[in-house]
Amino acid sequence: MDGKALAEEIKKQIAREVEKLKIEGLRPSLAVVMVGKDPSSQVYVGGKERDCKAVGINFRLHQLPEDSSSNEVVQLVENLNAADVQGIIVQLPLPPQIDKRRVISAIDPAKDVDGIHPENVGKLWLGDYSLQNSLLPCTPKGILRLLDRYNLSIEGKLVVIINRSDLVGKPLAKMMLDRNATVVICHSKTRNLSERTKEADVLVSGVGRAPSFRIGKEMVKEGTVVIDVGISFVEGKMVGDVDFESVKDIASYITPVPGGVGPMTRAMLLENVLIATNLQRERNV
Repeated sequence: MDGKALAEEIKKQIAREVEKLKIEGLRPSLAVVMVGKDPSSQVYVGGKERDCKAVGINFRLHQLPEDSSSNEVVQLVENLNAADVQGIIVQLPLPPQIDKRRVISAIDPAKDVDGIHPENVGKLWLGDYSLQNSLLPCTPKGILRLLDRYNLSIEGKLVVIINRSDLVGKPLAKMMLDRNATVVICHSKTRNLSERTKEADVLVSGVGRAPSFRIGKEMVKEGTVVIDVGISFVEGKMVGDVDFESVKDIASYITPVPGGVGPMTRAMLLENVLIATNLQRERNV
């Protein structure tokens, strides 16, 4: 499944929508709050800035020192809530002294483009959302868009997800359940993992610990749809959780790394900025 090609299509549409908003006198903006200088976070934030510029979304980075307090981060978020920005992200992970839940809860739900504010999470779990108009976590949303592009119905299928995070595994499980799949979530404490994966009609893996964790063809049954969310760097090369070359011959569909889920996640963030812009316009009418 070519996530890169679909993401490029989506980004072109977003650029057109941004241009229309500019004609109306509004330029959507994304504000990213980053505490400290974690190298991985710096790479991710740099990618967000490039993506925003590519489609005409204004990007603002707000950098705080590593030793900032929860109060200082919350105050910045509250200032951004009141400012002329349409999307807010607090880059994770945060330093250990900061209360992550308190910071996330401080974000205006209508500006929460990561889809992790308690109000947006609650709407997801109550089923009060739509793929097109709600602020949902970007990776699960991107995965569903990929499935839709390839006309892959998951109704009645067994979906096995190896990830239980708040940004990927948990929201993806709910969204898959809402499409009438049967969902199994696996994690580091799951026993006999390969027995679970070999049962899957759809296998989603987001571990990111290559080469110590790899999914080979012996863990996948014939005809499975394989979605690789994992990202690791081995000898300077980006790789996923799945041994792509061995699994591609038995999977019915498979996402590559790079070029699969990653570009879709980034495109969904840009789309969420547009959704947030519309939510705020409706609120202010």
